[in-house]
Amino acid sequence: MEEQVQIVDAFLQQVPYTRFLGMRVELAGDEMTAVLPFAQHLVGNPMLPALHGGVIGAFMEMTALAQLSLVQPDRRVPKTIDITIEYLRSARAHETYARAIVRKLGRRVANVQVEAWQESRTRPVAGMTGHFLLRSDPISEAPPAP
Repeated sequence: MEEQVQIVDAFLQQVPYTRFLGMRVELAGDEMTAVLPFAQHLVGNPMLPALHGGVIGAFMEMTALAQLSLVQPDRRVPKTIDITIEYLRSARAHETYARAIVRKLGRRVANVQVEAWQESRTRPVAGMTGHFLLRSDPISEAPPAP
């Protein structure tokens, strides 16, 4: 379990935008829950206030990638092929949660679904379906950075 936390933390530290978001993950058994703490700089509509749609989309994409980092810890970060986001309701000025399910893990492509919610998991604020290119080169075989 501690090794899995280190894997996801290492992934999150590689992506500067996840640090900007303040995103973190919690592991309970074999389930990973991503957490997006509320911060004023994430608000897109100050009249409601509601989180920016791009923040929600990026949070769900990073959740999918973090889940894939757990499934394939010895591989490079997958590349996003495409994502489809369904915005279901305004994400208010509250902490937001997300869970990803890897629907298909092939040799080259992974299909992942993510659901984001706030107060109740039964009332999601957004959903995402994504396709990700799995890079075949293991981290240990990567050439050194210049």
